Amino acid sequence: TGDTMGIPLEVMGLTVLAAGTSVPDLITSVLVARRGFGDMAVSSSIGSNIFDITIGLPVPWLLYACVYNGRPVDVNSRGLFCSILMLLAMLVSVIATIATCRWRMNRVLGIIFFTLYVVFMVLSVLLELNTIQCFV
Repeated sequence: TGDTMGIPLEVMGLTVLAAGTSVPDLITSVLVARRGFGDMAVSSSIGSNIFDITIGLPVPWLLYACVYNGRPVDVNSRGLFCSILMLLAMLVSVIATIATCRWRMNRVLGIIFFTLYVVFMVLSVLLELNTIQCFV
């Protein structure tokens, strides 16, 4: 549907598809947090992302390499290096924010996290669309 509507593949991958895979995590985290298990909600969302990075990405790439005799998978991303740097900056920002909020979840923490997410998404889309250039 992205091609039909003229939405670039990069934007679809970074926004629509990424949000779609996160909705189940969001629903379960909200349900668990409402029952008073905030730690469980946070660990669920962090754990699912760690699973995606350590299993969800490498296993299909490993299978591809096995099927195609070790041929590497081409990753076409204009701003991959800058995206990795942004992710590291986000990690530091998240830890600093949690520490600033004294390791308690509250409205301010949620607003800051949402703002960090929007900033990351906007910068990632702009990098992929070549609207801004990666400095490296």
